[in-house]
Amino acid sequence: MTALLASPAAVRSYFPGFVVALLIAVTAQFLSEHYGAPAMLMALLLGLALNFLAEDGSATAPGIAMTARTVLRFGVALLGARISVEMLAQLGPQLITLVVGGVLATIAFGLILGKITGRDWRFSLLTAGSVAICGASAAMAIAAILPRHDRAERDLSFTVLSVTVLSTIAMVLYPMLSAQLGFDARAGGVFLGGTIHDVAQVVGAGFSIGPETGETATLVKLIRVSMLAPVVLGASLIIRASGAHKGTEGKRPPILPGFVLGFLALAALNSFGLIPQVVAEAANVVSRWALLTAIAAVGVKTSLAKVLSVGTGAIATIVAQTVFIGAFVLIGLRFLG
Repeated sequence: MTALLASPAAVRSYFPGFVVALLIAVTAQFLSEHYGAPAMLMALLLGLALNFLAEDGSATAPGIAMTARTVLRFGVALLGARISVEMLAQLGPQLITLVVGGVLATIAFGLILGKITGRDWRFSLLTAGSVAICGASAAMAIAAILPRHDRAERDLSFTVLSVTVLSTIAMVLYPMLSAQLGFDARAGGVFLGGTIHDVAQVVGAGFSIGPETGETATLVKLIRVSMLAPVVLGASLIIRASGAHKGTEGKRPPILPGFVLGFLALAALNSFGLIPQVVAEAANVVSRWALLTAIAAVGVKTSLAKVLSVGTGAIATIVAQTVFIGAFVLIGLRFLG
């Protein structure tokens, strides 16, 4: 949040845009609570409708840009307060291997598919990472370390929109599929937590079956969330080493992005029991609001016409990635018996 605290002049510059993004987030949360629509999706759509507020020369443009960048990183860093080594150990080595393998295999599949179909590697990594890890939150974290290009906001908005819609569909369909396949509470929880993109939809799907399924699904999902830091770190190192950043802003990305360092530090503190439960819960709430506000700002920065210009091929790509991780987890569960 250093951008907000840099100087009184900076605060005055950023304040109008930040307040606009926050108001959009509050409105999105209200609509979510009263009408059942995903808050992230509502924030993005409301932001897209207010794209004119990010035009050059607008009083809100600097704050919108700062919120989409700095507040986003702050929200991702706070996710680390939910992760601990004890949590990971509860699932057992076989299921941890299945979940981690699903994340890595989906990202690899997405990159290979992008290569075959001629998609830009940045788009492939963005979509595959969001599908593999934790939906909109992962998309925003990965976008933060990708080399900048003129389609960056468009690709991020498309990815958030797509994974949120796919998560909502999965929240309805996957519990029925789990029952059809005859999964017990534990296996059903692993299936739901290992395949649905966003945390909120995982919780909704799991607890719609029962408490044990819901708890297992949430635990599995948090293990996928814990993969966010190593994936972002690995991608950042590869981008830095390969020189893929050249020709964009001309700057090498840091070896360890600050928000990843914050994520890892909070996860380490939580693993040693140094973060009280009440503080961890508060960090989770603040993180959720920060990410919701940031995605509202991303929506404002993005033209709806540009989002719609991605084409059916991009939609087919992210659907294929979703099908892949679902098939991977199902086959793994059958193999583990």
